Amino acid sequence: MDRTESINLTGQVAIDRSMVVLLLSNLVTIVLAVYQQWDVFVLMWIYWGQSVIIGYFNVRRIMDLKEFSTAGFKINNRAVEPTPATQRQTAVFFALHYGIFHLGYLVFLSVDTKVAGSFPVFYVLVCIGVFYLNHWFSYSYNRELEQDRVPNIGSIMFFPYIRIIPMHLMIVAGVSIFGASTGALIIFLLLKTAADAAMHFVEHAMARSAILKNNL
Repeated sequence: MDRTESINLTGQVAIDRSMVVLLLSNLVTIVLAVYQQWDVFVLMWIYWGQSVIIGYFNVRRIMDLKEFSTAGFKINNRAVEPTPATQRQTAVFFALHYGIFHLGYLVFLSVDTKVAGSFPVFYVLVCIGVFYLNHWFSYSYNRELEQDRVPNIGSIMFFPYIRIIPMHLMIVAGVSIFGASTGALIIFLLLKTAADAAMHFVEHAMARSAILKNNL
C-alpha cells in the first residue's frame, strides 16, 4: 500500500468514527426528548446551539489551513491569491455572515418559544454540550488528515451552509405543518438525525476530493 492509499484508508476510518460519535450525540438528545416529552421548539434551541458550534469550528478550520486553493473563489467579485490575508478575510466574512444568520434565528426562537416555567434549560445545555464534544472530536480527528491535502477555501466556507440549511428548513417547515405534537417530535428527531448524518457524509466526501500535495 503506497502513501496515497494509506491516507485514503485512514481518512475513511476517521470519518466513520466521527459519524458514530455524531449519531451517539443525536441519540442523547433523542432519549432526553422522548423521556421528558419535549416539544419541537425545545429541540430547535438545541439545534441552533449545534449550528453555532459548527460555525465556530469552521472558523478554526479555515484558520488552520497551511495550504489552500482559491480556484473559482472571489472576494468583492475579484479573484484572490491563496495568501494569509485571504485566509483572514474569509474567516472574518464567514463569521460575520454566519453570525448574522444565527442572530436572526435566535430572535425567531425567542419570539416563538415560551422560555418560562418548565423549559428544560439544564438539559438543553447538556445536549448542546454533547454536540460541542462531538464537533470538537470531528474537528480534531480530521485536522491532521486535511494537512495532507490542498482544499479549496471557498468550499470550506460554504460547507456549514450545505449542512445546516436543509436541517433547519425541515424543522421550521415541519413545525408549521404538523405543530408541536408528540408525533411530530418523534418524526423530527428521526429526520434531523438522518439529515445530520447525510450532510456530515457529504461534507467529508467533498473534503476527501481535495487535491493531494505534490510530495506524495
